This record gives sequence, C-alpha cells and structure tokens, in this order.
Amino acid sequence: VLPPQRTYLETMRRIHKVGDRIAASLNINGPFNIQFLAKDNQVMVIECNLRSARSFPFVSKVLKTNFIEAATRVIMGRPTEGFDTSAFLELDYVGVKAPQFSFSRLEGADPTLGVEMASTGEVACLGWDFDEAFLKALISVGYRFPIKTALLSTGPIESKAAFLDGARRLSELGIKFYATRGTAEFLSQGGLEAEVVAWPLEDNPPTAVDLIEEGKIDLVINIPKDFRRVELTNDYIIRRTAVDFAVPLITNVQLAERLAEALSRIDPNCLDVRSWRQYGESPILRDAYV
Repeated sequence: VLPPQRTYLETMRRIHKVGDRIAASLNINGPFNIQFLAKDNQVMVIECNLRSARSFPFVSKVLKTNFIEAATRVIMGRPTEGFDTSAFLELDYVGVKAPQFSFSRLEGADPTLGVEMASTGEVACLGWDFDEAFLKALISVGYRFPIKTALLSTGPIESKAAFLDGARRLSELGIKFYATRGTAEFLSQGGLEAEVVAWPLEDNPPTAVDLIEEGKIDLVINIPKDFRRVELTNDYIIRRTAVDFAVPLITNVQLAERLAEALSRIDPNCLDVRSWRQYGESPILRDAYV
C-alpha cells in the first residue's frame, strides 16, 4: 500500500533513518530491497538485498517518478535530480499491490502464506482512497462480487474476537454466514447468526467442503487455529477445496477485516474507473471526468 495508511509516522521516520544508514554503510549506489518488521514503533531489519524488487516499478508508477531511470543514471555515474520525498506522502490517491498466486496449478499445495515470497505475479491498482484501490486490486486477481454467502472458520479466540466487527459489517450487507461449530457459537454470542456446517473429516453432511463443491459459497475465510493434526487436516482440506473450485480465500484476519471495512463503505459494482494519468491531476480536472 502506498502511501502507507496505518503506519505510524514515527515508524516511517525510523525506517527512513535505518535505510539511510544501511545504504551509507554498504556504499550502495543503486536499488536495494529491505524487508522491515515493525511493531509499536520498534523497527527491525529482516534482510537487505542488493537488487531491485517488484515493488520498485510499483512505487515508480504510483509516485509517477521513474526510479528505474534514476537508478540507472546513478549506477552509470551520471547526474540525476534529487527527489522531494516529503511530497510522496501528500498524494490524493492510493496504490494497492495485490499478489497473484498459482496454488491452483500446484496440486495439493496448501494455500497459506508466511513471510516468504509465495506469489508468482502481482497487480497494482489506484483509487482515490485505500478502500477503492483495495477492491480494484482484489477484482484484478480474481475476486468476484457481490458476495452473498461466506464460509467462516476464524481460528483461535484472538482471531475470532478480532474479526467480530468485520463479521458484523458483512452481516449488515446481507451476507449469509456458514460457519464451523466453534466460530458459529462465538458469532452467536456476539448477536450474529450463522448456519453450522461440519468439518470435512466429520461424517455429518453437509460439510464445509460439500457447500464449496456445490457452489453455495462466494467467500472462504479460514484462519488456521492450532497445530493438532485433525485441525491442520480439516483446515487444509477447506483451503485446498476453495482453491480447486476457484472460490476467493482469505487466511489472514487483518485482510478479512479490511475487506469487510471496504465493502461496508464502497459498492464494488460502482468503482471509479480512471486511467493512470488521471490520478494526481488537479481537483478541477479530476472532477471533470465524473
């Protein structure tokens, strides 16, 4: 996401400072890629690679600044103009880059994500705010709207509690919930209704897999719970079936929350379609395209 939407200013200041020190100490004069881990304004470096990343052209597109050309000039020892980085945070639009995975082509692979790079491609979209750009990016990588039904298995109690507000937003949109037993009970305690479905390994149809295979599910939210063998197998079967039947799958509770927020604010069928050049224009010119 660029510019950052929910990152503390102090965190960004520290990231800039750490990046400058690393570049200076390693005498880097070209593009480099740093992976940061930040929490409560504490910044740590996971790794630093002396190469550009797929974020490099994404940043160039969003900021409308050709960093590839600038980096080439620096490497060749030719003069280049400096950049006013403070202006980058004052954009009146947002860019969101969504990963495109190939789990459907990898038979049997578990479609879960870790810190490693698992995507084989990415799609970048722009919008006047995060929600608009976010929904456009999801549509670009295969999500289908509107969502009328959702299968929920929201993992440990912490994840269940974290997603409760998101579930309320989705319920207010008229989305019908199917849920595994523990999730359904938690939703019920929060005043939300969900039809209970059996785990895949239970001999009590209809199971979660049955509903996916019958085309009754538009979205699967499956947050891994624990490392018991039965739990791992049940969750894996649900995730794998969702991929095999091309049903959008979310395995991260923060992503599920942001999707619920975006859908509660914007109708995905009424997204504003503009060309790349139209973003960043003056409000008068921008409004002329409405």
